[in-house]
Amino acid sequence: MNFIKKNWSNILFFLFIIFLFTPYGLPVRSFLIRQVAFVTTRIFPVETDLDERVTMSEYDWTLIDVNGDPINLANFKNKVVIINIWATWCPPCIAEMPSFQKLFYDYKENKEVVFFFVANDEAVKVKNFLNRKGYDLPVYFSVSQVPVELSSGSLPTTYILNKQGQIIVHKVGALDWSSSKIKELIEGLI
Repeated sequence: MNFIKKNWSNILFFLFIIFLFTPYGLPVRSFLIRQVAFVTTRIFPVETDLDERVTMSEYDWTLIDVNGDPINLANFKNKVVIINIWATWCPPCIAEMPSFQKLFYDYKENKEVVFFFVANDEAVKVKNFLNRKGYDLPVYFSVSQVPVELSSGSLPTTYILNKQGQIIVHKVGALDWSSSKIKELIEGLI
């Protein structure tokens, strides 16, 4: 007992390091990121400034779904397209998945809105992750070169394209994608 009293700050620091840098801390990090995303979504703008918006020059991007069936982004011109690039090992990606599941559920019957959850991970890991969490998101894997306008070296990265192919949202990091702010934005694009 005397050892704990003398070294409580060292023990606390050690536990902090374990949770910060090991897989044991993944749920805690995801929870904290989710809380921050909830606040930042409501405070900061999500739309790209008008003078910084880019229009897709090329829609040709071949993807395969979790069953190996091919699909091409070019088939979805003139739709509102939501693209999320993520991985199962990424804490901010995991943190925003529940809000994406809610958003997808709200719009999955709307033929004007299309979702692409592009995983940077092995298919088996992704399937296990989706099953374990109970998500029914349309997940894809990139087969061809990503269009230059959608290239990002960070995870998660999310894009929302309007029907004219203009990138309205380019967000790196977690957000609360089921917020009323995001839904209003999407409704305005439909």
